[in-house]
Amino acid sequence: MAMCPICNSLKVLEVYCPKCNAQLDDSGKVSDFLDPYGHYNDEETVKMGDGYPNTSKDQICPHLMVCKNCGYDVVKFIQEE
Repeated sequence: MAMCPICNSLKVLEVYCPKCNAQLDDSGKVSDFLDPYGHYNDEETVKMGDGYPNTSKDQICPHLMVCKNCGYDVVKFIQEE
């Protein structure tokens, strides 16, 4: 079974803001914002409702990246390993 290296602290994601060049903060999985109790469900059930049709099939984990400096945000898709 694949797992996200970012969620499991195996790797660090460094992404920089295109507006102000500050490092973006990883705010976690997008599904955590959509359903605050989603972490009680199994990962496949959570992926079915995360709003991205291929997260389960392609084994990717969408992370919300936010700039604390200017408020810019973007979703980065992390390949599970």
